[in-house]
Amino acid sequence: MSEVRATIGLINPKSPTNVGGVLRAAGCYSAQQVFFTGTRYLKAKKFHTDTKNALERIPLTSVEDLAQAKPSGAKAVVIELIEGATPLPEFIHPENAFYIFGPEDGSISKEVLNWCDEVVYIPTIGCMNLAATCNVVLYDRQAKLGGVESSDKTIIESRDTNNKMKWQK
Repeated sequence: MSEVRATIGLINPKSPTNVGGVLRAAGCYSAQQVFFTGTRYLKAKKFHTDTKNALERIPLTSVEDLAQAKPSGAKAVVIELIEGATPLPEFIHPENAFYIFGPEDGSISKEVLNWCDEVVYIPTIGCMNLAATCNVVLYDRQAKLGGVESSDKTIIESRDTNNKMKWQK
């Protein structure tokens, strides 16, 4: 059995808020690394938006080409509203996945699609932003592949320090 890994690739992200949200999603759903291309995020990164400091645990690496950053043995999965794509509810996640997300204000290029293995879309009315899309995909992956115990212990370890609530009927 291969190692269960999720890596994220972002194509020229522009919003530090969305990159911070992607990092938080990566931390919540055990992604190992986030790569990004382009320069727009570098110009905006001074606006710190990683409220859980996921960057301390998950590398965020600038690369020229995501194809070169693809982890060994990973299946490249583009997440994009492209005709003919597989709907996320029907998608079977590979154990070793490199999820590629396009720019907030554009689409994935044909050059990227040429080296990717799968194209998946999230059925919605309209499109979601980058961070929301990443959260949905990584949550779906976790729900289908497992990896986090569903228990009060998980709740206690995951919630913010100001939350001590218990549900009692």
